Amino acid sequence: MDQTAAIRKPPGASTLRERLTVPVLAFGGILMAVMQTVVVPLLPDLPRLTGASAGTVSWMVTATLLSGAVLTPVLGRAGDMYGKRRVLMGALGLMTAGSILCALTSDIAVLIAARTLSGAAAAVVPLSISILRDELPPERRGSAVALMSSTVGIGAALGLPLAAVIVQYANWHTMFWVTSALGATGVTLVKWAVRESPVREPGRFDVPGTLGLAAGLVCLLLGVSQGGQWGWGSGRVVGLFAAAVAVLALWSWQQLRTERPLVDLRLAVRPRVGLSHVAALLAGFAFYANTLVTAQLVQAPEATGYGLGLSIVATGLCLLPSGIVMLLLSPVSARISAARGPRVTLALGSAVIAAGYAVRIADSRELWMIITGATVVAIGTTLAYSALPTLILRAVPAEQTASANGVNVLMRTIGQAGSSAAVAAVLVHHTSPVGGAPVPTLHGYLLAFAMAGAVALVAAAAALCIPGDADQDITDGPEQARVRTPGARDGAMEGA
Repeated sequence: MDQTAAIRKPPGASTLRERLTVPVLAFGGILMAVMQTVVVPLLPDLPRLTGASAGTVSWMVTATLLSGAVLTPVLGRAGDMYGKRRVLMGALGLMTAGSILCALTSDIAVLIAARTLSGAAAAVVPLSISILRDELPPERRGSAVALMSSTVGIGAALGLPLAAVIVQYANWHTMFWVTSALGATGVTLVKWAVRESPVREPGRFDVPGTLGLAAGLVCLLLGVSQGGQWGWGSGRVVGLFAAAVAVLALWSWQQLRTERPLVDLRLAVRPRVGLSHVAALLAGFAFYANTLVTAQLVQAPEATGYGLGLSIVATGLCLLPSGIVMLLLSPVSARISAARGPRVTLALGSAVIAAGYAVRIADSRELWMIITGATVVAIGTTLAYSALPTLILRAVPAEQTASANGVNVLMRTIGQAGSSAAVAAVLVHHTSPVGGAPVPTLHGYLLAFAMAGAVALVAAAAALCIPGDADQDITDGPEQARVRTPGARDGAMEGA
């Protein structure tokens, strides 16, 4: 910690702020995941509530996915250049503004636009991890980063039952008023408790690179997310994929020739960084299938022979043990990474995810076995997700932490989008009529589990291929490259 900062602030206040930094940032991460999850229980009723078609309503999820994927690396880069705390507050502010708009309207166009704003919250976790790197001493950093990574699963596990209860017992707008209040609280807490990081990478913001990445990612993820609905061989989907390849190829060419690129591709292709990104994509794919399939499986009608016919609220409660486990195990994952290295933690976590899917395949009829299998997958996800940012922290310069972690989160997002499309494709091709409507068969669910488990094993193999930790950890070395903006620390202290 900067000695001048300690002198300028009363010791008690400084200590209180330092103690609150981690829980406040973790609250922001949980809030981000809750905000992304709360709309899910509403989807079946939104066509009736808004007068829009089911296809149009689905854009409330798609818009958040697309904006989050685009804004995560962009806001990460902005944080490295202009201040991580400042950009973090902006991301939480956009999320809150989107929630307020949702609370005020039933117009589907405004709702979709509002959910697009809320997608900015996807940058909260990489920005927070970067702040933790800059502000915490090495002995506290590992456990704090592990907790921050786990907030994604914790928030998702909390958000579904919270939203289900509100939707079932109150007006659906109430849910967005609740999230608006939580978002405003998050912005206030960050402004009060989090200090602006002095670590900056000066330069001009890469606007052409931002536009190119946005165009390429929108084409790619739109094709992936809508492929099942539009048809994988349709002209629209094929055209989107072709456009994504062309645009991202041109974008890569531009990035390699720009002095201050949005994404440092030369750094990204180094084995320690590139393989970490590949592992993030695979882990995101493997993890997401658990949430998707569990919710559908337990809500399936009992007439299917395997379904439990649970309500949305009961379904959310089935996922609560996973969130609790992720919260409790985040310190354990940090200890494993400290003792054995994060690549070992990532490989172990991916293997545990595969073991969880093996449990799901063994028995997906009994509720206790379903919860057990889902919880084992959550344990593996905690280990894997906590190791990924640690790998990035050890492989990139301090002034590129937020942007590099933003790209890593982007790869997880792409993996989750791919998982959603792949699971949907498997279930659509394995259905049987129940009550006159096609319902996925148990065999289809088991195939989805097998697919996710196989991807998890590939993620474990990719983790083991990451170069070991014999090289010096640049996050702790005295020679680490830190670019401090003159007066940044003092200004942060005065504005806090």
